[in-house]
Amino acid sequence: MADLRWGILSTADIARKKVIPGIQGAARCAVVAIASRDVARAQAVATELGIPRAHGSYEALLADPAVDAVYIPLPNHLHAEWTIAAARAGKHILCEKPLAMTAAEAGRMIEAAEGAGVLLMEAFMYRLHPSWVAAREMVASGRIGRLIAVQSWFSYYNDDPSNIRNIRAAGGGALFDIGCYNVNLSRMLFGAEPRRVRASIVRDPASGVDILTSAILEFEGGVATFTCSMRAEDDQRVHVYGTEGRLEMDIPFNIPPDRPTHIRRFHGGEPPVRPAGEVLTFEAADPYGVEAAAFAAAVLDGLPVPVPPSDAVANLGVIQRIFEAASPGNP
Repeated sequence: MADLRWGILSTADIARKKVIPGIQGAARCAVVAIASRDVARAQAVATELGIPRAHGSYEALLADPAVDAVYIPLPNHLHAEWTIAAARAGKHILCEKPLAMTAAEAGRMIEAAEGAGVLLMEAFMYRLHPSWVAAREMVASGRIGRLIAVQSWFSYYNDDPSNIRNIRAAGGGALFDIGCYNVNLSRMLFGAEPRRVRASIVRDPASGVDILTSAILEFEGGVATFTCSMRAEDDQRVHVYGTEGRLEMDIPFNIPPDRPTHIRRFHGGEPPVRPAGEVLTFEAADPYGVEAAAFAAAVLDGLPVPVPPSDAVANLGVIQRIFEAASPGNP
């Protein structure tokens, strides 16, 4: 197999604007087909992005023998159904985050993939970007001493009641949509699961989705705190604190594909007035392209995916604990 031949299961904006261009620019990858329940829509996007084939149903794309792997950017509540269908069709699967609506549902998706002998990975594209690879190495190697705290924020403004992110039954809400990143990076940096979870949630009175969620995740060696919101000014930031230094991540999640990114490391000096520090610069890299190339390498070379799907189950387990901790009656 010369290249991994991708099919795209939906014409969602994230696929059209970000992921498909990333895959098309990735090593050992080719986008060969796209599907929509509206064939005219599939044909229009295929023409726009130079994709050879357009299908008028997801089933038709899964039956296409020219497709080796699928990317699934469907709404959260459809991830399990179509991941399992793709596995049964013998397609490798890169599925948008969160992988499922519950940890149990994600477990069933993994069982389907393993039973079919195909690879499955959750699409947390930020994790494989060079800046985050470096940040993880700095934390693991002790360049900021012992990790004791992670603070993060992720927000945007969306009050459109017709938008899928504002539909609770479809897996809408801030925690599923963006808070999953805060949870993921906290677990990733501590290399463990939280032993205790506390949380506060504000819900939209009409839709019921969480629009402002804050949580404290207590790990064996420290604490991660975060807030995510879909009713606030667009912003994202991550601060990582150790006993001998700290890191600030420059645009930690929606990493631009076309410009350099930076990590700021502070250690010593005269904080907070004149802290000593350094700026690490990383050349432009499309996080979606990096992700696609890594997934393709796993498929083509017979290797495990770089982030195992079991991590998605664990992430959903923490998300469920956050919802439970914020429920009335919990301390």
